[in-house]
Amino acid sequence: MRTIRALRTLFLALLVSVVPASSFAGVFVSITVAPPILPVYAQPVCPGDGYLWTPGYWAYGDAGYYWVPGTWVLAPRPGFLWTPGYWGFGGGLYAWHAGYWGPHVGFYGGVNYGFGYGGVGFFGGRWEGGHFAYNSAVMHVNTTIVHNTYIDRTVIRNTTVINRTSFNGPNGINARPNGQEQAAMREQHVQATSEQMSHEHFASTNRANFASVNSGRPANAAVSRPMTSANVNHAAMNANNRPAYNAAANNRPAYNNNAAYKAPANNQQHYQAPPQAHSQAAPQAHNESHPSGGGGEHERR
Repeated sequence: MRTIRALRTLFLALLVSVVPASSFAGVFVSITVAPPILPVYAQPVCPGDGYLWTPGYWAYGDAGYYWVPGTWVLAPRPGFLWTPGYWGFGGGLYAWHAGYWGPHVGFYGGVNYGFGYGGVGFFGGRWEGGHFAYNSAVMHVNTTIVHNTYIDRTVIRNTTVINRTSFNGPNGINARPNGQEQAAMREQHVQATSEQMSHEHFASTNRANFASVNSGRPANAAVSRPMTSANVNHAAMNANNRPAYNAAANNRPAYNNNAAYKAPANNQQHYQAPPQAHSQAAPQAHNESHPSGGGGEHERR
C-alpha cells in the first residue's frame, strides 16, 4: 500500500512539472482508460435571457464513463463565463480538470466542444453591461423571445473534418494554454453551481448514459435545463430511460430531437471497455464553430 501511494505521489509531482499548477485546481480523478470521442448533437433552443451554454462531457464513475448532457445554465453572477472541464493525458493516466465560472474563459485543453467553444476561448456570446448578448450565428436562440442578439459569422469555419477527440495530450489534442488563458486561470473562479452538480448526479443514475451501454453514443446528449430534483421526476421514466417531460411545466427539461442526432464515428483507437472497479465519480456538442476573431453585426429585435 505504501509503495502504491509513493508511486501516485511521484506521478502527481511529475505531472505538475509539465502542466500549469493552476489547472490542477479541479483534478478529482485519474484513470488509465481514454474517454470516448465527443458525440455530435443538436443544441436545444435557449430557454431565456441570461442562460449560458455549458457543453456536455464524459464523466467517470464506478461503472466507467458516462455522458453528462450539455445544458443551458444561469450564470452565478453577471459577467461570468463558463470554462468547460477537460481530460488531460500524461504519465499514462487521464486526469480530469473540472470546469469553473470566471470573468474570462480559461484553458480547456483545446477540446472542440462546439457551440462557441472551438478549442480556444468562447465565441457564442458576450456580456454587455448586466445582460448577456447571444451570437445567433453560433447559438440556437429564438430571437422572438430573446432580444439581446448579434450575428458574427466570422467565427464559423466550414469544414468536412470535425475533431471530436475529447482529451488533451499524446494521441489526443496537442494544445497548451496561451497567454490570455493563463491569465484567466489566475483570476477569481467560482465552482460549478449546485444545479450543475445535481445535473451531473442525475446523469450518473441513468444507465443509458454510460459508454458501456451506449458504445459512446448517448441518445440524449443535450437538455434545455439542468436535470435536478426540482425539475426531474426521477421515478417517471419512459421506455427510453428519459426523464418525463411535462409540456405544461416549464421547469421540466426538454430533450433534443433524436432525429437530429448523428452517431459519431468509431473510436476504438482510444475507447476501451471500462475496468470493473475504479475510483469515485468525477465531474464535462458540437458544431463547426472556430475562433477567428471579428466583431459581427449587432441585432436587436
